[in-house]
Amino acid sequence: MAKFFIDRPIFALVISIFIMIAGVMGIRKLPISQYPSVAAPTITLTAAYPGASAQVMEDSVLAVIERNMYGVEGLDYMSTSASSNGSGSVTLTFTPDTDEDLAQMNVQNKLSEVTAQLPSVVQTNGITVSKARSNFLMIVFLDSDTKSAEELKDYAQRNIVPELQRVDGVGNVRLFGSQRAMRIWVDPVKLKNYNLSFSDISTAIRAQNAQLSVGALGNTPNVKGQQITATVSAEGQLKTPEEFGNIFLKQNTNGANVYLKDVAEIKLGSQDYSSSSFLNGKEAAGMAVSLSNTGNALQAASDVKAKMAELQKYFPAGVTWSSPYDTSTFVDLSIKKVISTLGEAIVLVFIVMFLFLQNFRYTLIPTIVVPVSLLGAFAAISYLGMSINVMTMFAMVLVIGIVVDDAIVVVEAVERIMAEEGLPPKAATRKAMSQISGAIVGITAVLISVFVPLSMLSGASGNIYRQFSLTMVFAIGFSAFLALTLTPALCATMLKPIPKGHNHTKGGFFGWFNRTFNTGTRKYSGWIAAVLRKSFVTFVIYLGIMAVAVVMIKKLPTSFLPGEDQGFIMTSLQLPTGATQERTEKALNTLVGVAKNMPEVKDVITVSGFSFSGSGQNMGMGFIMLKDWSERTAKGSDADSVAKKITGAVSGVLEDGFAFSMNPPPIMELGNDSGFSFYLQQRGTANHDDLVAKRNELMAKMRENPQMFNAQAVRASGLEDAPQLKIEIDRTAAAANGVSFASINSVLGSAMSSSYVNDFPNDGRLQRVIVQAAAEARMQPEDILALTVPSSNGTLIPLSTFATVSWVKGVEQSQRFNGYPAMSLSGAPAAGKATGDAMAEVKRLVSELDGNYSLEWAGQSREEAKGSSQTNMLYALAAVAVFLALAALYESWSIPMAVIMVVPLGILGVATGAVIRQYSMDTYFTVGMITVMGLSAKNAILIIEYAKLLQDSGKSVGDAVLRAAKLRFRPILMTSFAFILGVVPLYIASGASSASQRAIGTAVFWGMLIGTFLSVFFVPVFYLIVRKIFKGRSDPVQGELDLIPDEEDMDIPQKY
Repeated sequence: MAKFFIDRPIFALVISIFIMIAGVMGIRKLPISQYPSVAAPTITLTAAYPGASAQVMEDSVLAVIERNMYGVEGLDYMSTSASSNGSGSVTLTFTPDTDEDLAQMNVQNKLSEVTAQLPSVVQTNGITVSKARSNFLMIVFLDSDTKSAEELKDYAQRNIVPELQRVDGVGNVRLFGSQRAMRIWVDPVKLKNYNLSFSDISTAIRAQNAQLSVGALGNTPNVKGQQITATVSAEGQLKTPEEFGNIFLKQNTNGANVYLKDVAEIKLGSQDYSSSSFLNGKEAAGMAVSLSNTGNALQAASDVKAKMAELQKYFPAGVTWSSPYDTSTFVDLSIKKVISTLGEAIVLVFIVMFLFLQNFRYTLIPTIVVPVSLLGAFAAISYLGMSINVMTMFAMVLVIGIVVDDAIVVVEAVERIMAEEGLPPKAATRKAMSQISGAIVGITAVLISVFVPLSMLSGASGNIYRQFSLTMVFAIGFSAFLALTLTPALCATMLKPIPKGHNHTKGGFFGWFNRTFNTGTRKYSGWIAAVLRKSFVTFVIYLGIMAVAVVMIKKLPTSFLPGEDQGFIMTSLQLPTGATQERTEKALNTLVGVAKNMPEVKDVITVSGFSFSGSGQNMGMGFIMLKDWSERTAKGSDADSVAKKITGAVSGVLEDGFAFSMNPPPIMELGNDSGFSFYLQQRGTANHDDLVAKRNELMAKMRENPQMFNAQAVRASGLEDAPQLKIEIDRTAAAANGVSFASINSVLGSAMSSSYVNDFPNDGRLQRVIVQAAAEARMQPEDILALTVPSSNGTLIPLSTFATVSWVKGVEQSQRFNGYPAMSLSGAPAAGKATGDAMAEVKRLVSELDGNYSLEWAGQSREEAKGSSQTNMLYALAAVAVFLALAALYESWSIPMAVIMVVPLGILGVATGAVIRQYSMDTYFTVGMITVMGLSAKNAILIIEYAKLLQDSGKSVGDAVLRAAKLRFRPILMTSFAFILGVVPLYIASGASSASQRAIGTAVFWGMLIGTFLSVFFVPVFYLIVRKIFKGRSDPVQGELDLIPDEEDMDIPQKY
């Protein structure tokens, strides 16, 4: 193949141009994201049962749905949560290979089978089936100095939310607050005075607020001679509070009419008051935008902003919009940072090549090949539907050294033949390619075999590894193809002839460099001769190094991904259960005051009644936006440090409750906890009190171990049990008074919760009519007993006649995991510890609990547990793949052993880097270690391949391996230093995504640095020992090493 392209260089260039065009077109089509799509398809069902307790919601709604969902195809696990505010959800997570649209259809079908079994009010409110992610892409605010927050929320629900939900890639838009509703605030005392009940009000509203369908005047069949026809309409539905106030209720015995306005205050208010949002302490209309499971963050965020800019021209006067919380900003900066690193790596690799090759033409050829190979890889990943993300871009950075290495092998061989034999460039290229084409294909096969196993893993880790490994495989494959096509064509046309025997003597800096390097090469040759004489001792030292590497790797802490400073902090605030929303908002204002006084903080978003761990009046959430990374260069201004300062400051001024600030996890679609999260599952007989006791026992043990856990971060998600007012109804007494249980339920539901009656038209939109007791009539226990219930004879009976109230401890939030009662907990490791250490300790503590309790990891921790179980298998697969590829390459089972033995040397380097920089063994280090394994094997092949050729030509094993080591010393150092310098930008990265860059940069930098240094000494020994063991000791090693000729006698050009 090479000969064909040497004779047709334009053909080779045309193919390369086509590759580049395909790559450019692929880049234009490739979506951009921070990480590959790692979250499994998730479907969430949300139901509302106003007035229901957590236990009632669980028993009558969620359990019914849950039992029918177990047969859904592809279901991995399921969790449910019920709150005392009458809300509940069922979250179904499917296996990664499940089609989410099909999963949603299957879930809806299963739901329809049991809908009829649910309470009628739940059916009326409807059950929402959503496939959006639980985390937020961005939060968009509407703000105004002239409009009230209530007006802004209604405008947003009408005009903004529907538009944003139609944006491609958006899964859901949640308004913190609600649209307007006609609120009927009933005075129970007045109701009693007029001998009316709540059901009388609902009945009157339904009767008098109804759409009338009249018909037409003169419609067929009509009277003969009828000349006209006209539609007849009548005002049926009411529109204003005044019209609702004039609803007729009854006529008193004295003839006076009683209207709704006589017993209630009618206002246009909000449909729901459970949640409000604030921007820097000012209430506004906040809309949280969530991605769909397949949405692209950058494109969706850009489209949302474009849509808001389009809608802005229709805003009422004085209304503005902003998006202070926007996670796509970090994604964009992360990708730009890695692209910048890619450019820096190319420049550094070029400098190293020029230093060693010392010829612009020789250096230019490998440099030309780099963009062609990378663009070819982009074309391939575009075809496979992958994305531009940090993993694919890291692969591009790391593969540069491998790409230039293939081209350098060709250039080096051509130049050597021209210098030794005086052949012209084209003839020298033909001869060189006849010698090295097989080696290029073989080394490529070995390198590809290292990365292919990465693409076979499952779960989130598998998705991350897969995009990295396939990018590496495609780039390496294109590199080999170009080394057999474009590179020889360029060598044949660009290189100048060299006189036979020309030794490339240079002056100046390069002359000094060559003389110094040649001196070092001669010393290296002497050291190699020495270690070969002491091969047994050297091998014993190697065994010690291998043992140290294994011990170091085993002792390294483990984690999933390093935490990143993403430019914002999340704060979860929780007051004691039973605290009112007013108290929560006061505490949130405290958070705003503390955060805004910090120089690192730009904006603060707070939400009352909501948090990622649950909803309720005592819950709150804060999103603290930090200033740009360039403005936060001082020590202690990173997100983790600011989060700790805010936690301490807020906790010090809160009167009760707690607030915990944290840096968000690197992949928020896997959960909202940056540390670890899990469910404590009760497998035996369900007993809520026992479950709470065991949970508290577990949390206490964790907090008592500050060496392993961050005590402040250990917390339970959700609402704590709290005092509840229980109504005891004497059914016999109620029946004796002619009061039905249905009437009691209707009155209590309408008065204490709310009752959705019907709808009314409001500015072109149907909105709800809701009946509820006035606030002052439902503040004390006595207010409940003062309510009256209609009896069968029409009289009103006070509830106190047959009911009593008492305070009891009740469940505010109920959780289940895979059908078992469970409680969700979160935490973070102590400083200096990794999540893997903390998770192992949690597992141990749970195993010590009495009773039938088990542990189920959640979110990112679940993926970390899965990934860690696959890591050892991954290393084994990579090693086996390399061994088999080498066996095929050399047609030998013994020679691959000499190559495989070099792997622990690189692993020692990776472990050393982790210890020096105090990093854990995470996904990036695993990727780095696999890369080092491949490159270490490549360096070993460079020596062993030539040693085998020399041995096959008649040289003794000692003579062959020493000559090979000396000949390959310069190319090995050149390509290794090119690779090492290429990852320096990753190693010293700062700003956005710097943690991930430093992690992978550290692994590869130290792995290659130490691995290269040790391998150039140990590989000759490995080859010598393996060949002697499997071929027998047929020649005297000691004597032959004393007779190795100097460089001048080896026919090796000084430059190489």
